[in-house]
Amino acid sequence: MNNFRLSQGISALYFLIGVIFILIQDQVSFYPGLIIKALIIPVLMILFLKNLNPLVNRSHSFMFAGLFFSWAGDVILEFSQTNGNMFIFGLACFLLAHIMYFTVFIITPGNNCILTNRIYLLIPVIVYGIGLVFYLYDDLNNMRLPVIIYAIVILSMLTGAINRKEKVKKVSYYLVLAGAILFVISDSAIAVDKFSFHFKSSHIVIMSTYIVAQYLIVVGYIYQFNRV
Repeated sequence: MNNFRLSQGISALYFLIGVIFILIQDQVSFYPGLIIKALIIPVLMILFLKNLNPLVNRSHSFMFAGLFFSWAGDVILEFSQTNGNMFIFGLACFLLAHIMYFTVFIITPGNNCILTNRIYLLIPVIVYGIGLVFYLYDDLNNMRLPVIIYAIVILSMLTGAINRKEKVKKVSYYLVLAGAILFVISDSAIAVDKFSFHFKSSHIVIMSTYIVAQYLIVVGYIYQFNRV
């Protein structure tokens, strides 16, 4: 492990691009918005690469793959605004991203506490998942199975983040956990907005929680391998 300082410049650029996209999302034509959104995750990739080499071990590779699939999902979901059939492909990309993150969290060396002495921590995750699916169920129609599968996968990702509790130091654990929770909130907001009812300023809630979530997950993971 090495002492390091997280690049404030890259972090600031990441949030600046994210804020710009949130502000202009409903104000500009399709392609300018697409270009700006497509820049968000690559900046986070740069932050990741500046601190960790994906070729060093499989855990780093899975994390970087998660970022890549997130980027692909961001781009494809923008196209779904003009072609509704693209939504399922964007969903599939984020499904893969969550599988990558879940894999990273589970293969982290150490005690899998969620399967042993802290299984009770699964209760709020299960209750939330059942409540969300129950709330959306009647509105999902032919999307019921894909959404239920997606809900299982993203909540598994959250479970994996909880499972790191006895594997990593506190700062890494809580940053990643906060990011995973925000990711669940962001995706839940997408589901409610798309299938139940469109709420005012939904894009602000969805994108702000998503941008912070990705940052916290990546930074928390970086702290796992560096001294604060």
